[in-house]
Amino acid sequence: MSIPLQLEFAALTDTGLLRPHNEDAIAISPDFGLVILADGMGGYNAGEVASNMAITIVRQVMETELQAIASELAVDASDHLPALLSHAVNEANTAILTAALLEPEYTGMGTTLVMALFHHETMTLAHVGDSRCYRQRDGQLEQLTRDHSFVQEQLDAGLVSADEAWLSPNRNLITRAVGVDDVIEVEVHDVAVLPGDLYLLCSDGLSDMLTAQHIEAILQDSTEDLQLAAANLLASANEQGGLDNISVILVYVQDHEAQKNGLIDRLLGWIK
Repeated sequence: MSIPLQLEFAALTDTGLLRPHNEDAIAISPDFGLVILADGMGGYNAGEVASNMAITIVRQVMETELQAIASELAVDASDHLPALLSHAVNEANTAILTAALLEPEYTGMGTTLVMALFHHETMTLAHVGDSRCYRQRDGQLEQLTRDHSFVQEQLDAGLVSADEAWLSPNRNLITRAVGVDDVIEVEVHDVAVLPGDLYLLCSDGLSDMLTAQHIEAILQDSTEDLQLAAANLLASANEQGGLDNISVILVYVQDHEAQKNGLIDRLLGWIK
C-alpha cells in the first residue's frame, strides 16, 4: 500500500496595476487535495462572473463526487479521476453558456481554467486555455501544461521561435475557453508526484510578466515559506508592469508521513 504525502498550500490573487477589477478566481480544497484557478474574460464584469462560476461549480462537482467515493471503498477510483475532472469542467461550461443566454450583459463571457487533484503519488491535472501549471523539482522548473493559444500553435508548427512567441502581440489569443462553445475539449493527464516537488498554478498575468527563469529563481529563494514565495511572485509581476490580474497557487509535497492527509488520499489509501 502506498503512503499518501502531506501537502502544503499557499495562494494569492491581485488585480495588478492597470485593470479596474480582478477577473481571476482561485479555490483550494485541502481535505480533497484539490486546487483550481480560473482567468475570466468578457465585457463589464462578465469575466469575473465566468471565472467565479467556473471555480464554484467545479469545486462543488469534484467534492460531491469525491465524497461519494467514500461510500464505495471496494471500488478503486483512481482510473476514473481524469474523467471526473473533465466532467466537472464540462458542467461549468454548460452553466456559463446558460447564464450568458439568460443575461445579455454576459454574452461572450468565458474563462480559462487549470486544476489539479493530488492523490497519493499522482497529480491529475486538467486545463483549458493558457492558465498554467509548473513543477519545480530539484531546483528545475518545468511547464506541465501546454497553452491552448494561437502563439502555441505557431510554436508547435515551427513558425516562430520561443523568443518571438514571448514578444508576440497575439500571445493572449486563446483557442479554447470554458463557457464559449457547446462542446469543450479538456486536456487531462496524470503526473507522477515526488516528495519535495513544488507545483505552481498561475494565470497569464504572472507568466506574461515573468520568464520561466525568473519564476524559477523566485521559487528557489523562497522554498522555506510558501506564502512568501506567492507574495514575491505577485510583487515581481507588478514590478514588471502588472498589466493583468495575477493569481498563483503553490502546492508543496512534503516527504514525511502526515496526520492530516487529504480525504481523497485517505480514501484511495483504504482502497489500495
